[in-house]
Amino acid sequence: MKPNIFKNTIALIFLIAISISTQAQTAKYVVLVSIDGFRPDFYLDKSWPTPNLQQLMANGSYAKGVRCIFPSVTYPSHTTLITGTFPAKHGITYNTMPNEDNKYEWTTDAKKIKAETLWQAARKKGLKSASVSWPISVGAEIDYNLPEIWSETNMADRKSAISTLATPKGLLEEMEKYAIGDVDMEDLNLSSLAMDENNSRMAAYIIRKYKPSLLSIHIAGVDGAEHKEGRSGDGVSRAVASADHAVMNLMDAIKKAGIQDSTTIIITGDHGFVNIEKTLSPNVWLTEMGIDSKVGKEEPVAKFQSAGGSAFFHLKNSEDLTLLKKVRQKLADLPAEYKQMFRIVERDELTKIGADPHASFALAAANGVYIQDAATGALSVSKKGGAHGYFPDSPEIRTGFIIAGAGIKKGVVIESINLEDVAPTVARVLGFSLINPDGKAVTQFLK
Repeated sequence: MKPNIFKNTIALIFLIAISISTQAQTAKYVVLVSIDGFRPDFYLDKSWPTPNLQQLMANGSYAKGVRCIFPSVTYPSHTTLITGTFPAKHGITYNTMPNEDNKYEWTTDAKKIKAETLWQAARKKGLKSASVSWPISVGAEIDYNLPEIWSETNMADRKSAISTLATPKGLLEEMEKYAIGDVDMEDLNLSSLAMDENNSRMAAYIIRKYKPSLLSIHIAGVDGAEHKEGRSGDGVSRAVASADHAVMNLMDAIKKAGIQDSTTIIITGDHGFVNIEKTLSPNVWLTEMGIDSKVGKEEPVAKFQSAGGSAFFHLKNSEDLTLLKKVRQKLADLPAEYKQMFRIVERDELTKIGADPHASFALAAANGVYIQDAATGALSVSKKGGAHGYFPDSPEIRTGFIIAGAGIKKGVVIESINLEDVAPTVARVLGFSLINPDGKAVTQFLK
């Protein structure tokens, strides 16, 4: 090839690449809203008090359900939402993870996330991001960040910890001055629905003043109500109405900021909810076998790590096949009344769905069964309320998805998408890509 032809070819390829990149971006701004415990019926069933969600659904597109990850619990799920990867890749396999002393604690430091986040990808593209109350966002590469965090000495005190770890320093104080007032400690934690209201008002202020290209916000109140009452109840209705009002605050801010025609808004969640009837404590079986499964300073020889609707079996020595065989035999010899309370998820299946790579196998609870860590006491007792953590094939554990605004088709309805598809979809809307995601952008929604 002659030099001039070669140069012209390279130039043409470069121009095509720029053109493709420009065409790929369908909106200038994305607001990503996660409602903890969000279910498709909250917008599909008009008896729920969600006029704003239903308006977004009518003006945009939606999925009838979102298949969750395993276990379907908050912190791994939110990390999947922000990375597009499964727990095996992003590294957050449970809500609580072992620290240096092998004691389980809530993971809050974004450095623990092993996959690229939307915030990092946005920064690489030169875009500003913001986040309010997103799990595992402390120290994240976010321009305006009010992370989900609490005091080490008092979990009810989120205010002081948020103030200390906000980016930039003084951001919470700016919020108190201009967005929410001088609030009490209780107004920023799970003790009341005021948390949802205040978090949405802070996000609304950030949208209006700073106009970040990407804003992520976690609305938490619905989850607490469903844990207490199950899938329905007066408290659940109030919490759903509160979440809907929080969405209204965001929609109002987008309009007042003058960016309505260039903003895509996505409403999704981390998991659905299952009504529970009874508990199961599989570590009691280990105790019966003479195995101490209590988690102390030292990791026990074997244990079932519970996650609500599931439990993952761990061996301290993963090559101890003799002990593994004994535990499997114990499960095989159980009376039918206990065998029907779960199914065994084998290692190859866990690998296929990107679950904890260190578990030998897992127990997927039947609907209505809630698995606990207890190593002593009754194997099973009655329990009411709601739970999650169940295997993704449970219809009730599915979360929801609505997308509307700039660059989005109206009236597209998809039966089901996957949780890991959300982040690649956000990236596609903003015109960039994530490094090695497990999910794919749902392009059917995009113009």
